[in-house]
Amino acid sequence: MKEKDRPSMGELLAKPKDLEAAVSRAVREATLMHARLGHPVATWRDGRVVWLQPDEVFALLSVNPTGANGPAQ
Repeated sequence: MKEKDRPSMGELLAKPKDLEAAVSRAVREATLMHARLGHPVATWRDGRVVWLQPDEVFALLSVNPTGANGPAQ
């Protein structure tokens, strides 16, 4: 995307649902990349920090560890 084609900060903030969706996608992709590298991922569950192993991340997000389309196997 060219610099001039990018929306301004004001335009982004005027659409909070679009901004939230973009952040959610970015967090999901970063989490998957981390798990694909074989690293555990920290999350918050029942008021505590817990570590999820990569296979738990793939199952939770219902993805194939290789990045191919379809559910985890």
